[in-house]
Amino acid sequence: MPATTIKLESDLVKKVTVMKPKDESISGYVRSLIEKEHRARTHRVAANTYQQFLRENPEERMAMEVWESAPLSEQVEPPKP
Repeated sequence: MPATTIKLESDLVKKVTVMKPKDESISGYVRSLIEKEHRARTHRVAANTYQQFLRENPEERMAMEVWESAPLSEQVEPPKP
């Protein structure tokens, strides 16, 4: 994997230093921020894809509405003896 160096202006380094945990390096902290942002974007794409799927498949949407309305505080099956 090729390594890449990203230079940050001193003002940004100061901001990151204040934000990051004391036991974490600036590089590690910035890397974790990038990974979180990438994961969030991936989840947004997946959510949008699923919403489109539900719009195009009314029977699936109806099944999900039934699932979402299920009373989760009640037992689904009777207790076993």
